[in-house]
Amino acid sequence: MIRDITLGQYYPAKSVIHQLDPRVKLVATMLYIISLFVAKGILGYVIATIFLAFVIRTSKVPFKFITKGLKAIVMLLMITVVFNLFLIDGDVVLWHFGFLKITDKGLRTAILMGVRLIYLIIGSSLMTLTTTPNDLTDGMERLLNPLKAVHVPVHEISMMMSIALRFIPILLEETDKIMKAQIARGADLESGNMIQKAKSMVPILVPLFVSAFRRANDLAMAMEARCYRGGDGRTKMKPLHYESRDHIAYAVVWGYLVLMIVFGRLLSGTVIPF
Repeated sequence: MIRDITLGQYYPAKSVIHQLDPRVKLVATMLYIISLFVAKGILGYVIATIFLAFVIRTSKVPFKFITKGLKAIVMLLMITVVFNLFLIDGDVVLWHFGFLKITDKGLRTAILMGVRLIYLIIGSSLMTLTTTPNDLTDGMERLLNPLKAVHVPVHEISMMMSIALRFIPILLEETDKIMKAQIARGADLESGNMIQKAKSMVPILVPLFVSAFRRANDLAMAMEARCYRGGDGRTKMKPLHYESRDHIAYAVVWGYLVLMIVFGRLLSGTVIPF
């Protein structure tokens, strides 16, 4: 399960998506997330499916590698589907047992909400899988650059988010090593009730926190030794410049959003509530 989390990982490949400016990918991801909440019917999700399949194929990232990250949210996905399935009233009752019932509207909402959550995870993972943490930092800093006028520490915020993304796969790998070491010493991490399982996680969390603080301290010392003083006066090793492919990508993403608004919302006959 630990190795199945793909958030923060980078998958190297030679594709158009990898070569795009990080600002384009950040804006495209935000517009994609907005489009999923704009869509109110099946037609909208069909358009989102086609667009997502096109981006995945263009990125050259294996589909199995992308969907591997969904294993970490199976429980959240099941809770979302079950709540929408049984707690939404509708006109037609499809199944009834005691106080539990499934209606046509509840079934439709549960399916669409489940698909929405899956598409959110896949779309967000594509951004990190095709963009290095350094590029994400530079792109985020350039996008938030206007906030410097109101004295917002843009560079520091971008740097903290970049470091957080870098630490995710490192801590996951460290957790996997600690769990294997504890199992090799005879620890039982699977059996028992919820309380017993929570207690069995203590021997994992304590060394994990110690390792995380040690790594953070080493990183802080390394940055101080290199005279890091924030974003004022700093230059970029790779300055960001828009290419023709970036403008084309902007046009494609905005065109997709317009399609979702027109066909996925205004002309949709199947509506789900928010």
